[in-house]
Parts: sequence; C-alpha cells; structure tokens
Amino acid sequence: MPNSDLLPSLLFKINENQLALEAAIMELTNRVEKRGASEVAENVRGALAAIDRNEEFIKMTLALMMTPE
Repeated sequence: MPNSDLLPSLLFKINENQLALEAAIMELTNRVEKRGASEVAENVRGALAAIDRNEEFIKMTLALMMTPE
C-alpha cells in the first residue's frame, strides 16, 4: 500500500480526535460555567465554533478522498 493511500485514513483519525477533544472541552466548559465563570465559558465556546464551522467541509472532503477512483 503506497503511503499516499494512508493519507485519507490518517486525516479521518485526526478529525475523530479533534471532535472527541471538542466534546471533552465542551464538558469542561459547562462545568466552569456552572461555577460562575460564564465569560470564560463563552470565550471557549467562541473558540470551539471554528470546529463546528469546518466540520461539514472536512467530512465532505474526507468522503471524496476515501472514494475509490
């Protein structure tokens, strides 16, 4: 298997890790907010919004890369 065939699988796994980290950070953010740090929670949510904005594009691109020619 050529190394270039591994690239889509690698990117898929990196994306999975990114989504898992987003979920974990959001859980921590919710706890921080419950303890009264709502400004911090909003800042974190703002930073995580980039993951949400890019998720659909990443999924579509990975699907194209993983489609056999």
